[in-house]
Amino acid sequence: MRAGFARPPREAAPMVRWWWFGPDVSRDELDRELTAMARAGFGGAEVSYVYPLGPVADPLLSPGFLADLRHAADRAAALGLRFDLTLGSGWSFGGPHVTPALAARRLRWDRREIGPGPLAVPVVAAWPGDELVAAYLGAGSLQEEPDTWTPLSVVDGVLRVPDGTGTRVVLLATTQHTGQNVKRAAVGAEGPVLDHYSAAATAAHLRAVGDPLLDAVPASLLGSVFCDSLEVYGADWTPGLPEEFARRCGYPLLPVLHALAADGPESARVRADYHRTLVHLYEENFVQVVQRWAAARGVPFRLQGYGTPPATVSSYRFADLPEGEGWGWTSLTQTRWASSAGHLYGRPVISSEVWTWVHSPSFRATPLDLQGEAHDHLLNGVNQLVGHGWPYSPPDAPGLGWFFYAAGALDDRNPWWDAMPGLNAQLTRLCWLLRQGDPVADVAVYVPDEDLFAALGTATGGSLDLWQEARRRIGDGVPAAVRRSGLDYDLVDDDALATVPPDRYRVVVLPATTTVPAATTTWLGHVLAAGGTVLRVGSTVAVGGAVDVAPEDLGEALLAAVEPDLALDPPSPEVGSVHRRTAGADVHLLVNTGAADRTLRVSPRAHRAWWSLWDARTGGVRRTGRVGEPVALTLEPYEAVVLVLTDEPPEPADDPPPPPWVGARLLEGGWHVSWAEGVERAVDLPHVWEDDPDRPPGAATARYRADVELTAPTPGQAVVLDLGSAEVRDDAQPVHVGMVGPSYRAAARPPVGETARVRVNGLDCGVVWAPPYRVDVSAAVRPGTNRVEIEVAGTAVAALAADEHVAARAAASEERHGRRFRMQQLELATATVRSGLLAVPVLRTSGA
Repeated sequence: MRAGFARPPREAAPMVRWWWFGPDVSRDELDRELTAMARAGFGGAEVSYVYPLGPVADPLLSPGFLADLRHAADRAAALGLRFDLTLGSGWSFGGPHVTPALAARRLRWDRREIGPGPLAVPVVAAWPGDELVAAYLGAGSLQEEPDTWTPLSVVDGVLRVPDGTGTRVVLLATTQHTGQNVKRAAVGAEGPVLDHYSAAATAAHLRAVGDPLLDAVPASLLGSVFCDSLEVYGADWTPGLPEEFARRCGYPLLPVLHALAADGPESARVRADYHRTLVHLYEENFVQVVQRWAAARGVPFRLQGYGTPPATVSSYRFADLPEGEGWGWTSLTQTRWASSAGHLYGRPVISSEVWTWVHSPSFRATPLDLQGEAHDHLLNGVNQLVGHGWPYSPPDAPGLGWFFYAAGALDDRNPWWDAMPGLNAQLTRLCWLLRQGDPVADVAVYVPDEDLFAALGTATGGSLDLWQEARRRIGDGVPAAVRRSGLDYDLVDDDALATVPPDRYRVVVLPATTTVPAATTTWLGHVLAAGGTVLRVGSTVAVGGAVDVAPEDLGEALLAAVEPDLALDPPSPEVGSVHRRTAGADVHLLVNTGAADRTLRVSPRAHRAWWSLWDARTGGVRRTGRVGEPVALTLEPYEAVVLVLTDEPPEPADDPPPPPWVGARLLEGGWHVSWAEGVERAVDLPHVWEDDPDRPPGAATARYRADVELTAPTPGQAVVLDLGSAEVRDDAQPVHVGMVGPSYRAAARPPVGETARVRVNGLDCGVVWAPPYRVDVSAAVRPGTNRVEIEVAGTAVAALAADEHVAARAAASEERHGRRFRMQQLELATATVRSGLLAVPVLRTSGA
């Protein structure tokens, strides 16, 4: 395991979503970008075909497009890169092959207040595809909900309302197409979104899109086929639903359909049965259909299983590779939704879409941002990262070139790109290590599906997204209490409990739960009989032996029930951990998620004899020792280290411990700066580019030089160039206010904006992009005059802000192809940015 950590296989490396705009690509540029991915340490690409940014000669699925796709797959294989295909363009699956009979549908509810007297209302479709499926009459008004509803009949196309007395309300249920078309569609992919509850619709899509893709690119060249997050807005109906409902629930739907929109004594039961039926139809007619098709084609099916249609945690059991998205290691994220399913159903690789909105808008993201957010996903149980993403851009595109309307633009146009191989090497080590052995979690957090099913539905002000409604109901306080107690958890639901042994988790938390199936009540009893603890947090479920806990006391109750894997002294709410166990070792990933150093003492719970501390940055081992006394540890901001506990003595450490620094020399004078192809001039440090009127427009790299007189270091003496410490930003907040999506941003302001490559006397000593901002120059310094050069690379935001082609390109695309996207808020490109050499370097020497 130590050798694998030092030199992990490429299969564990981060991938990128590769956006093909149009699709309009050239093979030379495809080759160049794939080569750049490989050199940067990425493990592969997931091709996503999205909206056009120029004229398109080869639309989606045309012979030319498919030939280009096969060329890219062959080139990726030659480079040792994984190659994945998305099974549709944009969001969600659909296109011109989706007929009205196969398109997504929804229920629309209409209330009409009427007086006494009979009515005969001709039933006329207001829009093609509209169909009145049920009508009801109740005594009351729009301000006073009727107590009961009587079904009305339609005879010869006429809705008959009988004579009556007083004010009454007619409730109409009409099924109609959602009207949603494929978002961000490539040319050739325009059309309605398919009905995910219909096996016929899914099969038609696979014939029209999936088969041509895999006929062009065989399974031998593919890592997986992929379905992005479920975003079929408002889809809660499918033809044949009344029959399916009756078959599964044991009573007819249409006489009680009004319960979806009107409160009554049976509403909770009907709503729960209705939405549970939708979940089962989604599982059977979409997920399982795609999985069987993929298996027959010899390729795994990777799925982001959350959104609409409603999908439970256990719905993932029908996919080969579960994937999540969303950062927030103390929150109930979509990432945790996916990783819990992977743990429950034995999926060894769990991926996550990362960097979706990292430091918006595009080109603002820094390597430190990428590292911080990636670590957050690892803390959520992920061990495969899929970066979002790499925009294909023609070599002759003016300005910065093509990039996605949202998310990071994570390619070699970033001036700081020299840092990417090192960052990817770290993340590859950690992802590989987190695939070893089995995940360890002491806590199960129950997802109250029955309660959620009863609360779903747009007719009553909710949504159809089970993950979203679970987060609202459970809240982030429960996962935060678990994680900040030093514990880890899986989300569990009723379907999962059929396969989960009752002694797997030491604590089960029931948050805001009022209804559980009998089988779940029995399982909870077995948990207690096995010596476990059941904690009810705002729950009214009757479980003998369960303990009621106030939300604010949950952390204390958890610690009373189970000892953390690692005890931290002092406790730190910003230090998270993940635990894996193999036959011979316990592996703990520890991450400082905050912007300040954390010094602490770590005491492991596992009964092992030895410990060793592994360094994600170098792949080496820093220190080893016997288990007994706590392990002293200092974590830099956003740093990840690995504590490995073994029964057998580990091999000696191969990274010497940091020496005590006894000498410090402030290098505050004699500095010069030159921009690319510019004239060198004297400069005082700190030097902030945004405050320098002589900075060339759009410049994103600068070289700093100083000549330093030194005496000869004594034998064994270490010399480092310390560029300074990160500080907590005065505008520190991880989410940009006003941005389109939740945008991760590291809360530390580095002493160099954003990366620095150090050369001494012409010898390259390395590049830094994250704390500690120190470079070992021991091998390069000499007695006398030493030339110190620091090449600083910032972001491309200055060029972005000045790029007049972005708006023009978007406008031309809209004129040619219609509006398929809106650029994110580019006017914020340079907000709060500080680039340059932002502190005075210090030359530090160790004792001899």
